[in-house]
Amino acid sequence: MTLKTNIRAMKKTLVLIAAAGLTFAAQPALAEGQAHALRDGGFSFEGPFGSFDRNQLQRGYKVYREVCSSCHSMNLMHFRTLAEPGGPFFDAHQASPAENRFVKALAKEVQIADIDTETGEPVMRDGTAADRFPSPYPNATAAAAANGGAAPPDLSVMAKAREGGANYIYSLLTGYSAVPVGLQIRPGQHYNTYMAGDLTPFMPEGAHVPPGGFIAMPAPLAAGQVTYDDGTVASVDQMARDVAAYIGWASDPRQVQRKQTGVGVLIFLFIFAGITYLSYRRIWKGVAH
Repeated sequence: MTLKTNIRAMKKTLVLIAAAGLTFAAQPALAEGQAHALRDGGFSFEGPFGSFDRNQLQRGYKVYREVCSSCHSMNLMHFRTLAEPGGPFFDAHQASPAENRFVKALAKEVQIADIDTETGEPVMRDGTAADRFPSPYPNATAAAAANGGAAPPDLSVMAKAREGGANYIYSLLTGYSAVPVGLQIRPGQHYNTYMAGDLTPFMPEGAHVPPGGFIAMPAPLAAGQVTYDDGTVASVDQMARDVAAYIGWASDPRQVQRKQTGVGVLIFLFIFAGITYLSYRRIWKGVAH
């Protein structure tokens, strides 16, 4: 009886230790605070059979070029990628993405820092389709100094780097709201209902803690900030949805091709499995069990 009693006591102790460990492990997640559930952008490229809306990508690129690129870089994106299959400026009649006239014109509008091959001196030259998007700042230190100490993140793979992907970007851009009553906010900080954070220390004791958190970036979009070539009304919601789609494409430009390949492979495996089953039935037909 003594042995059984000791075993039961040990079991209870282990259960209590495990429960305490789970509670301790859960504390950091709770301390992060709560944010609103992400908005659904209704993007056409979501799902296994989704594809990008070319017009939306063109609008999104324009928002990035005229608004976002003044602070955010896209160091992994080349101009020629814009003209690849599935891209916003793909032209099936062009021999190659690098020969796309429209993309070559876009690249030529920017100045690229380079080295003169004859003198070795630094020079500025017109961009080409083979160049990467230029960064708005020479380095991260300069970027932080120009933005109150917080360097704007690179957007090349932002849709993959954040849970929720394009929906996260869309929600964040439309999540700026009036500062809740009682919330202590410092200069250079902005309230966003979709930004994760714990606002408890910045609210009066016992007051309701609002959802969301602080973000260093001020609201970047304003109605009518860009003029769309296709006549679409440039509301904040529309621009946020378009640029989120563009960043989603830029984070994985070959997403649609991979989906199509995957569907083809699944169809092949399904047909192969059927042939294998029919062959099995034919070979073993009439064999006594």
